[in-house]
Amino acid sequence: MIERRQSLAAIRAALKRSPVTLLVGPRQSGKTTLARLIVPPSSIGYFDLEDPRSLARLSEPMTALSPLRGIVVIDEIQRRPGLFPVIRVLVDRKPLPARFLILGSASPRLLSQSSETLAGRVEAHTLSGFSLADLGAGALARHWRRGGFPRSYLARTESDSLIWRQQFIQTYLERDLPELGVSMPAPTMLRLWTMLAHSHAQVWNAAEPARSLGISMPTVRRYLDFFTGLSLVRQLQPWHENLGKRQVKAPKLYIRDSGIFHALHGLASEKDILSHPKAGASWEGYVLEEILQAVPNEGAFFWATHTGAELDLLLLRKGGRYGVEIKYQDAPRLTASMRIALQDLKLDHLTVIYPGDRAYPLADRVDVIPFVQAIQSSDLIAPPARLHLTNGTCCRTSLPRSSNGTAHGTLDIAPRSPARTARVKPSMNASGISPRQ
Repeated sequence: MIERRQSLAAIRAALKRSPVTLLVGPRQSGKTTLARLIVPPSSIGYFDLEDPRSLARLSEPMTALSPLRGIVVIDEIQRRPGLFPVIRVLVDRKPLPARFLILGSASPRLLSQSSETLAGRVEAHTLSGFSLADLGAGALARHWRRGGFPRSYLARTESDSLIWRQQFIQTYLERDLPELGVSMPAPTMLRLWTMLAHSHAQVWNAAEPARSLGISMPTVRRYLDFFTGLSLVRQLQPWHENLGKRQVKAPKLYIRDSGIFHALHGLASEKDILSHPKAGASWEGYVLEEILQAVPNEGAFFWATHTGAELDLLLLRKGGRYGVEIKYQDAPRLTASMRIALQDLKLDHLTVIYPGDRAYPLADRVDVIPFVQAIQSSDLIAPPARLHLTNGTCCRTSLPRSSNGTAHGTLDIAPRSPARTARVKPSMNASGISPRQ
């Protein structure tokens, strides 16, 4: 079993702070597994609303819940939204005899119901699949290829993993979205989801999908919000600075799980991924999701102007502004766009993340840092001299080359002790790939 220490620690801390902790996320992201580490399923305080026995126990919810002490888990809460008013009454008792951990598949409706009924009493946490911090640096290539959903990542073969992801997509289209009130036919929604995947790492424009599907732009935006609320798509909002320049105002889209992104593009093998024109965009989205999970911040944005200057990620933290550029290159260099972003946004520091094996400075307040080092560091936004690797872990990276000489491929990253060097693997697997000439 893969331990998810950071997620488990965050949930335990939330349970101490708040009378109700709401754990949401896509189906099959591991919410139930984490909850069962806190309260065993055999406990009288554990309710699974997909189990008829739990439903029978909650036929009189006040009678069933009011005598309980400690932590009470209610899984699949979206099946009984009428429990929210009951929970509100129970957590208003003084002294507080029980705290509630409620689980549900992420949806706008669930978050709205909980925030309205339990206002001031609930702390919400979104759980994605496995992160690289859960798995270790040696898993990077497999994690990028298969994504973070536990059953996809742990599948016995690449074919099994792809089939699971295809079934996951079909289940969402045929069951979950209709339950949320989406009336569009499943084939049409699949076309929209695929169009979103083609817009991955790009500024969103609703006009083209609306025209292709024969629906209005407000309808397209509403369905995009559904995918966003289900934690399947990220809309990274633009940052607006008080400048005399025309700045991009539309959000930038990312399919949050790299394995789902590859499945939507029909990328079934190593060769498919490496030769696809979206390989670089896939890498950008993967790195961005890992950064947002690993680095605490008060806000995350991108920035771009209509003249071409842009910044992949702007993090607000402790009153400072920190820029992140994600480069899929062997040795990133300082660009005009970086200089403009540094000056116009008044950045405290700009970090360039790349799939290499050493950190080096580019300019004052601009440093290049290997991806694995950035994720393992306790402070991504610090200069390289303040960054360190955890437990002696290091990485060796090889990027295959395309015909024009551009770095094009995935990584060879493996843990090593201080006395050992990482060994290049002969094929793309959990440890990485060898360079192609």
